[in-house]
Amino acid sequence: MALRTPLYAEHARLGARLVPFGGWDMPLHYGSQIEEHDAVREHAGMFDVSHMCPVDIEGPDAQAFLRRLLANDVAKLKTVGKALYSCMLNDSGGVVDDLIVYLRGPAGHYRLVVNAGTADKDLTWLESHRTGFDVEIRRRDDLAMIAVQGPQARELTATCLPREMADSALELAPFHATECGGWFIARTGYTGEDGFEILLPADHAVDLWSVLLDAGVRPCGLGARDTLRLEAGMNLYGQDMGEDVGPLESGLEWTIAWEPVERDFIGRAALDELRASPERREFVGLLLTGRGVIRAHQTVLSNGREVGEITSGGFSPTLQRSIALARVAPGLGETCEVEIRGKPVPARIVKPPFVRHGRILIEP
Repeated sequence: MALRTPLYAEHARLGARLVPFGGWDMPLHYGSQIEEHDAVREHAGMFDVSHMCPVDIEGPDAQAFLRRLLANDVAKLKTVGKALYSCMLNDSGGVVDDLIVYLRGPAGHYRLVVNAGTADKDLTWLESHRTGFDVEIRRRDDLAMIAVQGPQARELTATCLPREMADSALELAPFHATECGGWFIARTGYTGEDGFEILLPADHAVDLWSVLLDAGVRPCGLGARDTLRLEAGMNLYGQDMGEDVGPLESGLEWTIAWEPVERDFIGRAALDELRASPERREFVGLLLTGRGVIRAHQTVLSNGREVGEITSGGFSPTLQRSIALARVAPGLGETCEVEIRGKPVPARIVKPPFVRHGRILIEP
């Protein structure tokens, strides 16, 4: 039987269509994926993301350990609560996982939040590289996680929190977190909208979910989460990147801390080599100008020649058009075609994101 989050009974009670995802039974939608998508863009929606895995890294060598393991540099985290997005690479420069790391204390306390489907692999990878570092690695399966996203998300969530938590949460700058009474509230997300990701003791999850529901926050499933993140131009592990494709060819060069040059993080040598290669593939956005819907793994063409592959694609509810992320040969110009059902369909090459904070960022 698949794993279930503490909110599984709530999903069933609300009529969610439950599907297997990363070893878990998770809600795909609660009746209308489009309405859930629109709720997040226009008001507030919430997602049960308890299948994701928090991992606490503590100890005198915690910073040195993470500076070795991550392509981004945790030494940038100067204030408690600050967050950093990073890839964790293998020796070939491929992505073991992408994650957010938070600084929890000045004495080497960090929290990683890693993907659900890669959690076991990540823990094995972290443990296999701890030799020589005085660190404790602790998986936090005792925590649940609820993401509340949308233009009204912060204000509505604040009404559902104890006063001391609400005040601290409302004062958070983007990509910062605060802690109180075992709750961890971060102003981060995966939808392109403002909001919170709340980690809390698992036995408190149903109470918070119910209060948010009563406050008018709409439950949303994996379907809306995927269209929202695609519009926001955010990568999905296993599709847009993976162990055989690194950040340089996944639009994530901005997450690599090249300085200081003496920091020898895992995968650096491979990235240095690829960085100098004229053959390095580009990661682009596509807007379909012909009819059809782009899907992952379809072929990208240029003048009839195969030049790349769709990594993520689908219908954008906000743009009312099909959009995609793709990995292509360098120097394509402004247009290409996507092979859909055996026929080339014209598309325009654009720079993601497509939508951010409810605003369309490309020329439709």
